[in-house]
Amino acid sequence: MSPARAAGPRKAAGPREWGGLAVLSLPTVLLGLDVTVLYLALPSLADDLHPSGTEELWIMDAYGFLIAGFLITMGTLGDRVGRRKLLLIGATAFAVVSVVAAYADSAGMLIAARAALGVAGATLMPSTLALISNMFAVQRQRSLAIGLWATSFALGMALGPVIGGVLLDHFWWGSAFLLAVPVALVLLVAAPLLVPEYRAPHGGPLDPYSVLLSLGAILPLVYAVKRVAADGPGAPTLFAVAAGLLCATLFVRRQRRLASPLLDVRLFANRTFSAALGVLLVGLVGVGGAMLLITQQLQFVVGLSPVAAGLWMGPPALMMFLAAIGSPLVARRVPPGIVVALALALATVGYVLLARVGTADGTAPIVIGFALVYLGLGAIAALGTDLVVGAAPAEQAGSASAMSETVQELGLALGVATLGSLATAVYRDRVADAIPAGTPSGAADAARESLAGASASARHFPAGWLDQTKEAATAGLNLAMLVAAAASLLLTLLSALVLRHVGVIGADPPEAVTGPVDPPPATRTGPGSATPS
Repeated sequence: MSPARAAGPRKAAGPREWGGLAVLSLPTVLLGLDVTVLYLALPSLADDLHPSGTEELWIMDAYGFLIAGFLITMGTLGDRVGRRKLLLIGATAFAVVSVVAAYADSAGMLIAARAALGVAGATLMPSTLALISNMFAVQRQRSLAIGLWATSFALGMALGPVIGGVLLDHFWWGSAFLLAVPVALVLLVAAPLLVPEYRAPHGGPLDPYSVLLSLGAILPLVYAVKRVAADGPGAPTLFAVAAGLLCATLFVRRQRRLASPLLDVRLFANRTFSAALGVLLVGLVGVGGAMLLITQQLQFVVGLSPVAAGLWMGPPALMMFLAAIGSPLVARRVPPGIVVALALALATVGYVLLARVGTADGTAPIVIGFALVYLGLGAIAALGTDLVVGAAPAEQAGSASAMSETVQELGLALGVATLGSLATAVYRDRVADAIPAGTPSGAADAARESLAGASASARHFPAGWLDQTKEAATAGLNLAMLVAAAASLLLTLLSALVLRHVGVIGADPPEAVTGPVDPPPATRTGPGSATPS
């Protein structure tokens, strides 16, 4: 725990704060719903909009890229205009853009809507963890609150496939996006009643050059990852990497000079803060790719309906739910680094099982392997987030929260880009020369692009040929999961090493008393400083 958090008497949270936590969890539920519902909607979406393989990936990851790019900016903006106020603005924008996405009539329009949802989502997310830090001053309560907040992602992912599967079984694919509307309405009604407002009284103006530099650092690097994974290295990729690194360097230099920086880069000097961010980033890369590939495997290869695939996704999401609640409790007696390492070791086993899946194996090995992956995700999401927020002084909760959410969103998006593109490359290599002569050009092109295209064009191919595409897609899944297993094993060893200095979540000192939570005083201006309004 940071010294700034240990100083002064602290009051335990009461019923209003716990009710407020439920409200703050809604944006995370919304994120989980949005991610898993879209994975299940991809087959029917592909039938309707006919996206190319590249467009499919952009439909999936445009949201994650934009939310990752804007989280830091929106976190600072929330400090300026009020964290609860930004939360409500984001909820309204998210609901409106979700309606636009639901009625998109082309792949390009849907990609644009997903990008806009990313910007809207970035206004939703940063306020939640910062407000939790304000509302829960007692360390054990804060750790449990963050664990419960992290489980809301699992809840959204568990509900998304089931509810989305029912919707897709009775309505068109766009109905899946409309799930955001009732969630946003509940947030708009409940947040003013249960969540207090916090804002920095003297935060200074938002620096537009820092915003541009942050986007210039993140987006070109993400683009480079996509190009390398899909097409191999080349001049455009090298240029993007150079541009991203240049912008990142200029961004850091500018933040050090500003009185009110967009991101206080001094936070990275804390090794717990930096190590936890690294675990979250790398850990979420494997999960992001697995989510995309497993949902496609269940529907296109195993042949499950959207409803059945959604139901089979429930047990893995339940494992994540249990891990996110249980890991902070276990970390009261076992050092968090050991808990994280053990969870990642189990996730590694899950990736290995997925790397051995065959086309005739059915659902059982897929669900078991995916459940182990999600168990690891639940532990690192809860403990990693708590370590990031807890390592920062209370007055810098906004910056710490924004960074935690940024690396998680970026990790998921990078997983879709890298592992998704790797699996696609394997599929295309195996299918390209196997298309029968005389196949209509449109059907052949669709089959070469993706398994979704091959399934949609199956009537143009001879009986049994679709089995070859399923084997090609499964080979792509196997290789992608093997890469994820290697990364997870390395992360297991590193997490035990770099987090070994972090002690158990200890008991709070006797000055913690029950009563209403007093907001922490504003001790500095800039990101993270907060006063109630």
